[in-house]
Amino acid sequence: MNLFDLSGKTAVILGGNSTLGGAMAVALGAHGAKVAVVGRNQEKAEAVRKEVEAEGGEARCFAADTTSKADLEKLLSEVLDWSGSVDILMNCPGKNSPTPFFDITEEEWDSIMDVNLKGVVFACQVFGKQMVDQGKGGSIINISSVSSGPPLSKVFTYSASKAAINNVTQFLAREFAPAKVRVNAIIPGFFPAEQNRKILSEERIQSIMNHTPMNRFGEPSELQGAAVYLASDRASSFVTGTTLRVDGGFGAMTI
Repeated sequence: MNLFDLSGKTAVILGGNSTLGGAMAVALGAHGAKVAVVGRNQEKAEAVRKEVEAEGGEARCFAADTTSKADLEKLLSEVLDWSGSVDILMNCPGKNSPTPFFDITEEEWDSIMDVNLKGVVFACQVFGKQMVDQGKGGSIINISSVSSGPPLSKVFTYSASKAAINNVTQFLAREFAPAKVRVNAIIPGFFPAEQNRKILSEERIQSIMNHTPMNRFGEPSELQGAAVYLASDRASSFVTGTTLRVDGGFGAMTI
């Protein structure tokens, strides 16, 4: 009984060239999925592809602007030409900023919302419709954040975008359930990803540790189990509309 065998599946990892997206891409590939590593930085994407192949998996790199629906539609066509189907979608792109609330510009707001929210919605439209039309189910995994509720200080726009991701996840879980397409989100705690390093002062790190019962940052590899679990239609066949925390207890902490 192999609950986590992804053989015969094709996984599209948007932002698969990032620290966390790359780690999850490797895990899906190691469990048998063909992995489409998608990102604008092809050098980083190639590094992830090599890691997937080192684990015995199969992967290919694709370039796309995830905020452009036209780019996503082109990407879908390219992936179908390569593998013939899409069974798993992971939405990993993320953009953050510590700009104080009164200083947030329209341009910055739009930029963060485009990457963190609009791109996810468009990806779910494009790839979700493909899964529905294929008629064999599928799994969409969105990457949320502990800032999605209650929001973190200093990252207003990011927190708002991730709160919206939780809502989108639940809405689409209901929408796609009749077609056996499951939609869930992972809520990572604090991981050493590129986008949050710039706002981690010593004072903020101490504040995070005081609010994290395990008293440490997460390692990217610690997201792999959650990704494989939610991707597998054997292990999580009755799981949809949920947010799975991988946060060292951050969400369970009060005072």
